[in-house]
Amino acid sequence: MTFLCWRYALSVAGLAVWAWWARATWPSTPGAWLHLAVTGVLLQAGYLGGVWSAVKLGLSAGTTALIVCLQPVLTAIFLELHGGRGRVRPLQWTGLACGLAGVLVVVWDKLGLGEVHALNLGLAVLALVSITAGTLYQKQYVGSTDVRSAGVVQMGAALLVSLPLSQMETEVIDWHPNLVLALAWSVLALTMGANSLLYLLIQRGAAMKVASLFYLVPPCTALMAWALFAEPLSWGLFLGFGLAALGVALVQRSR
Repeated sequence: MTFLCWRYALSVAGLAVWAWWARATWPSTPGAWLHLAVTGVLLQAGYLGGVWSAVKLGLSAGTTALIVCLQPVLTAIFLELHGGRGRVRPLQWTGLACGLAGVLVVVWDKLGLGEVHALNLGLAVLALVSITAGTLYQKQYVGSTDVRSAGVVQMGAALLVSLPLSQMETEVIDWHPNLVLALAWSVLALTMGANSLLYLLIQRGAAMKVASLFYLVPPCTALMAWALFAEPLSWGLFLGFGLAALGVALVQRSR
């Protein structure tokens, strides 16, 4: 949580400078600020905090990834129950099932490596519910807002929620160069880059089509682990990657 607080704080600073330099517009009503704050708590503090805490408490990375990758299915179920324009079509259900099968194939060899208990499993489920609810909430309630100023509000809200939790930790930070590099990557590439793109995707696209893209995270992570850490590749990995990509394509293809 301490690392995440540093990430949120530096992200607020970086996004604020970016918004000032670009002369970005800011939310004009208290309601708009509130909606952005809620999405920040759900998409950042709830999701990242849940995932990181679950892994720290012993849940394996593969199990955590598989639980969180239920997000597209959970989103589809909500839309199906909600009805109306959000109904899920048969082709999209096929894509969701195919994508989930691909994720399962990718993480299969890592399942069960961590100790599963009620607390870490509950935290992983909390992360799943948070990112699903945050995506749907933003799509429903957050209007057209500049991504830079919106990011300042979202990260600021996540920081306020996470800061009290970080005070409960007793570990002392060792500012090793690898830690600094990881923090810089988290702020620049993930928050100011990927998170900004996610905000735009949710703002402009269908909620379930955006959610389906998360099926590609475990296969891409496995490929990056091979490139960076020489983790072995297998035919199962490529099979899982193909299934996940096919599932996303089916979801995206359905209008």
